[in-house]
Amino acid sequence: MASFKAHYRNARISAQKVRLLANLVRGMYADEALDTLKFQPQRGARMLEKCIKSAIGNAQDPDQNDGRSHRIEELVLTDVRIDGGPMLKRIRPRARGTAFMIKKRSSHIHVGLTPIDEV
Repeated sequence: MASFKAHYRNARISAQKVRLLANLVRGMYADEALDTLKFQPQRGARMLEKCIKSAIGNAQDPDQNDGRSHRIEELVLTDVRIDGGPMLKRIRPRARGTAFMIKKRSSHIHVGLTPIDEV
């Protein structure tokens, strides 16, 4: 089963914010998913869109696919995973000399495409 993958690692956005968009496009055709994400106002939609376009580029590259190029209309998003990445930890000064921890979260975006004939 040929699956074409792309990863966007250490994306500076919380995984929780991108998972909402991943659930929206999971199982769609690749061209439909790009059209759907184009009209989403969230910043995470741009990151997910970028990762899907990279996976489509991998599917269309004949050097990676034994001389075969897949059309965008025949690719389905079978694997869309958003994992938590490393956190940047910062300290926020608070009243009476105390401090609160601020966690600047990041995420790893993984996209897998599969041709229709192999689904």
